[in-house]
Amino acid sequence: MSLALTPPPAGALPRRTLGDVYRRLADLCEALSVRVAEPGADAPQAGVTAAELMSEPAAVEALVDAEAARIQERHHVAPRRDVAASRALHDYAWSVALLMSGPWYLERRVPRIRAEELRLDLASAVFTITPGSGYACLPDDPAADSPGALTVPHEEALRGELRTAVAEHMDPLLTAIGPLVRRGRRALWGMVADDLVSGIWYLGRLLGREGDAVRAATELLPGAVAPYPGGAGFRYLTTEDGRRHPTRTRAGCCMYYTIRPAEACATCPRTCDAERLRRLES
Repeated sequence: MSLALTPPPAGALPRRTLGDVYRRLADLCEALSVRVAEPGADAPQAGVTAAELMSEPAAVEALVDAEAARIQERHHVAPRRDVAASRALHDYAWSVALLMSGPWYLERRVPRIRAEELRLDLASAVFTITPGSGYACLPDDPAADSPGALTVPHEEALRGELRTAVAEHMDPLLTAIGPLVRRGRRALWGMVADDLVSGIWYLGRLLGREGDAVRAATELLPGAVAPYPGGAGFRYLTTEDGRRHPTRTRAGCCMYYTIRPAEACATCPRTCDAERLRRLES
């Protein structure tokens, strides 16, 4: 089934910038900790840029140190080094993927976020993004003729741009942090795929459009599409009250179960609740 998302006719919407849609995302998504830099403002100096995380081992170590300290403060647990690294990577991948998939879902535009355009305050875990001018869009986008816009012919091509944009941004970070996470490349890309899908799902729930978001995420990742090792893989559970709920099997683990086992996700592959929910599948 093709996702029925018809872009508005040219001229029907104002030429919203990427900064506008990033601010809308920040307003909608309480879990997305991001500030949008004002045009022409000096870049913040706190923390590290994504480029530094991808190229400087000391920056990656500082990222993991900061996450370990945050886990210790919030949960009174001293995490293993690989757990802190996994949690830091999960937060980064989910946030950055949503900063790309959000404009795609809301505006049918796919930004390419350069590593120099993103900064992370290690102490607060807040991102600051400096909006660029480049994005992919459909031919009837009201800003298709803007400088930096790349028009692609159809929805599947736009989905391809999103898959590529996320992969190209994440690949050097996975190389940099992989030894600390202590998992292979397939598992790391599985985590990225999980975070890409879950961000879209989360945004759809916030907008009261969960079914639409599930379809969108499924069309984005219908199965394994390199480098992503698996698809969205949604299925439905029927609870005792007769209601059906979408769920999915994750390709990776965020390791939260090692910090607060009693509060792990209901579908966590490391807990017995996953088996209970599988028995509820319709």
